[in-house]
Amino acid sequence: MSTMSPADDAKGTVPVDDGAADHLRSMTVPNLALASTEGTLIDLSALPRRTVVYAYPRTGVPSHPPLVPEWGSIPGARGCTVESRGFADHYTELTELGLDVLGLSTQTVDYQREAAQRLQLPFALVSDADLRLATALQLPTMEVAGLTLLRRFTMLIDAGVITYVWYPVFPADNHAAEVVAWALLNARGIDRDSAGTDSAHSSAV
Repeated sequence: MSTMSPADDAKGTVPVDDGAADHLRSMTVPNLALASTEGTLIDLSALPRRTVVYAYPRTGVPSHPPLVPEWGSIPGARGCTVESRGFADHYTELTELGLDVLGLSTQTVDYQREAAQRLQLPFALVSDADLRLATALQLPTMEVAGLTLLRRFTMLIDAGVITYVWYPVFPADNHAAEVVAWALLNARGIDRDSAGTDSAHSSAV
């Protein structure tokens, strides 16, 4: 379970950087075939283009109650649906900048498919329901109601290597725009730290 020291926010409880993603920089992604909402197996180590992989705890179903009553008070938990909508809204911009997009959670692919269809996502969601990827990379996770969920973070994977990490991600609804801003600066050869637009909780190699 996270040892975050949260502050309350209207969009959820604000996470702080506990260093749980620091080790991901420069790591090689393991060769694992993961089920996706497109009905195919996706190997994150063999993606054809640079890919933004945004990890999130879990999407909810509109007619269902949250996983636990205190879901909104868990640091960084709220916002999975709006984050996915944001990446869908910015999908064309990201692909024009040479980036593909994938979503990642520990939910089953059948559960993910409900969200992908409801939100009309133009990209696949990938399932790590058996925690193979989470275990291999020691991804940031949290335990809620007996389930192991990914904390909210994003990886940029290039030729099987994690070259950029956003962690923690907050607010979720603005994250896709943040990634677009980074991509625009990166396309011009400008380091976004030196440009003054970086988050204190993001890390690059």
